[in-house]
Amino acid sequence: QVQLVESGGGSVQAGGSQTLSCAASGDSINRYCLAWFRQAPGKEREGVAIIAISGALSYYGDSVKGRFSISRDNAKNTMVLQLNSLKPEDTSMYYCAAGGSGLCYSSSSLLRPGAFAHWGQGTQVTVSS
Repeated sequence: QVQLVESGGGSVQAGGSQTLSCAASGDSINRYCLAWFRQAPGKEREGVAIIAISGALSYYGDSVKGRFSISRDNAKNTMVLQLNSLKPEDTSMYYCAAGGSGLCYSSSSLLRPGAFAHWGQGTQVTVSS
């Protein structure tokens, strides 16, 4: 089964940018719908973005639309989340996830973290004002 490892988190000032990466091993990501979720202390896990196998279809959570961008490189078995115009409320642990390809055909999958079978350990992003 696929194993996922996130990297690229850290501290940044409001208005800045951050690039998160997710490296997969054990299986090819071209079998999976990929996603980023985030979870802050005391809050529910929130869907950030999902991207279909081809990379041509993606959905974003309302709170990040127009600021974040998801991409994937199936040949390199990696996925990237570009975070721009960061706000203090973006402070969270960010997780990459992989699930069945059908999950990427609906934005409602952003509301269904339990539908994704494979998860990384997370990377922390902290945005200061």
